[in-house]
Amino acid sequence: MEIKADTTVCIGAGMCALTVPKVFDQSEDEGTVVVLQDKPPQELEEAVRRAVTLCPSGAISVV
Repeated sequence: MEIKADTTVCIGAGMCALTVPKVFDQSEDEGTVVVLQDKPPQELEEAVRRAVTLCPSGAISVV
């Protein structure tokens, strides 16, 4: 699994950071998504997929 994030689409809702804080954070300046681990460990994959579905702007995806 590899995470892709588009900060130009991100609206800063923070659902990703709330769902998986080990993988996602928010920029201090713009409030947009920051990916802390672009290839998270397998045990976090289900939570990452949940964060992707919860993202209201569709700014994050997995490959």
